[in-house]
Amino acid sequence: MPDSPRRTSRTAEELATQPENWRRAAGLAASAAPALPQRGERVAVVGCGTSWFMAQAYAALREAGGHGETDAFAASEYPEGRRYDRVLTITRSGTTTEVLDLLDRLKAPTTAITATFDTPVHRSAGQAVVLDFADEESVVQTRFATTALALLRAHLEIEGALAPGVRPVAAAAQDAEAALAEPLPPGWAGAEQISFLGRGWTNGLALEAGLKMREAAGAWTESYPAMEYRHGPVAIAAPGRLVWSFGEPPAGLAEQIAATGAELVTSALDPLADLVRVHRLAVATAEARGLDPDEPRALTRSVVLR
Repeated sequence: MPDSPRRTSRTAEELATQPENWRRAAGLAASAAPALPQRGERVAVVGCGTSWFMAQAYAALREAGGHGETDAFAASEYPEGRRYDRVLTITRSGTTTEVLDLLDRLKAPTTAITATFDTPVHRSAGQAVVLDFADEESVVQTRFATTALALLRAHLEIEGALAPGVRPVAAAAQDAEAALAEPLPPGWAGAEQISFLGRGWTNGLALEAGLKMREAAGAWTESYPAMEYRHGPVAIAAPGRLVWSFGEPPAGLAEQIAATGAELVTSALDPLADLVRVHRLAVATAEARGLDPDEPRALTRSVVLR
């Protein structure tokens, strides 16, 4: 009797909607603009887990584009003594304890980007931008996080100053379609270890890529700023392992990695679209290991500590 076809995971279905989600978010950027950081404001961006890594990516993009000083913090590590013109929070569920506790203490104007209506974050934040079309049933975040970053990136775009080398969201969405269509090399799902590298705004993406593989597949991953990788971590590069660079790796690094026998992964895709390839790899690796990416070990969709 033939084997029954494998069920497509909810995570795989949701991550495949990202190109359209990004386009829709870009279309909302102008109407959302009054609630988002204004040029010249000193801004802190906070979140937990995936949202924190998106905060880091946005903070680097905003500063590099000349929009104003921007810091990113895990919500639990926000420096209470600093003064900001605005604090932007990212929370898919609108119920994350650390984010709500922080918002309730802040005196600066606050904005929350969330996927939900009528959740506690709406009562704690001064303003909210809701991306309900990018909400997820999955525990492991994919499309909400990247859609929030696409919204913020599009807002920088309409303000007239993207960071050098950063393309419009429309181009990223087109690249994401290619990332979804191109087959993954069969050996990647069996990689023993993956190190993700980034520079500038893509360092946040590298951190998120490592987290995604750990969450969905229990994989051994590490993430580093690309220039820091040679300061020790390269020692674990070996045959059967991957070194994944978001963007062009620093000069000389490709040759050093080749000498270890590890495979260097690079792409001409927009780095945000390249993260979609990691999402797909996380699902493929989980399934190759007999795991259900929709039921990650020890995780829940929202962390509520009360």
